[in-house]
Amino acid sequence: MKIIIAGVAYPYRGGLAAYNERLAREFIAEQHEVSIVTFTLQYPSFLFPGKSQYVNSMLPEGLSITRRMNSTNPFNWIKTARYIRSQKPDILIFKFWLPFMGPCFGTIARVVRKNKRTKVISIFDNVIPHEKRPGDKLFTRYYTGAIDGAIAMSQSVMDDITLFRKDIPVRLNPHPVFDNFGPSISRSNAMASLGLDDSCSYMLFFGFIRKYKGLDLLIDAFADSRLRNRNIKLIVAGEFYDDAEYYTGKVKEHALESEVIFFDRFINDSEVTAFFSAADIVVQPYRSATQSGVTQIAYNFCKPMIVTDTGGLRETVPHQRCGYVVNPEPGSISDAIADFFINNRKEEFAINVLHEKHKYAWSAMTAALTDVYNKITGK
Repeated sequence: MKIIIAGVAYPYRGGLAAYNERLAREFIAEQHEVSIVTFTLQYPSFLFPGKSQYVNSMLPEGLSITRRMNSTNPFNWIKTARYIRSQKPDILIFKFWLPFMGPCFGTIARVVRKNKRTKVISIFDNVIPHEKRPGDKLFTRYYTGAIDGAIAMSQSVMDDITLFRKDIPVRLNPHPVFDNFGPSISRSNAMASLGLDDSCSYMLFFGFIRKYKGLDLLIDAFADSRLRNRNIKLIVAGEFYDDAEYYTGKVKEHALESEVIFFDRFINDSEVTAFFSAADIVVQPYRSATQSGVTQIAYNFCKPMIVTDTGGLRETVPHQRCGYVVNPEPGSISDAIADFFINNRKEEFAINVLHEKHKYAWSAMTAALTDVYNKITGK
């Protein structure tokens, strides 16, 4: 088939770009003709909380990526849609994560579908966003009204889709393993790369920092007396999208300055392997979630996880086998940390993670998308 993926890709950074590029490669490996249409403008600078939207790297080899979309310009939406429509793809795929993109994506989808050939399938990260804003439901309704089928990456997202559409085929398929970072490196090499003391044990909080991700809950949990004097440290690797002083203040309040190590910046793809290879366990203390790419990076590196019982996180981390599913509050998080380190669960859980991760193949995602397409077309 001829497939176009419209969304975030090079030269933009982050998990959305990595996802779309990896999905394209899987379809290419299956002998489909695939291209990506990405943004000339993703966010206006005043709406973007980070330091930069872009990567400092070369165009990924083997991918066709064209910059055409402007998320804020309706005239551009029509122009981009006419270009995509003229290519006559069998499938146009959007990865939807934020209602802000609803007008842009929804307009493009409506115009493209007028060619009577292309079917629009949406992969939903979220339907209801973590941080609500005026217009969310209106924008999401406009977008969902323009699609022919959908993939939900967690049950909670699947349930949310039905609030907007009950008349389209929808498949549940979890986020695949982020295997594009390659295999682990030795712990000693990871420690040397990051300048860490290899005599310590490490927890890893990875990704940009916002209130809903619960880093403050983790810092409070780490202050538990059972975790003191055990040579355990917390790595916080990611850029602050919130007030950094709130979190560093909590560290000082609990006298954890020597136990919490901040890498306060965007972590480039080339650095991901070192952080996950250094970690004994990955902690996602989210207040709210649907699913998470961080979980699937942890699976790639066979790292146990502590996740909170929210959204789709509980669906992907079997409790007491690959890690822990806990309540989003400090006491529950500290209980899990204490059990992991005091009872030496690392090796047992890592073996279980190795077996569990085979569920999350990219071929399963492409098969789910193809199945939705076949249901739309009646094949």
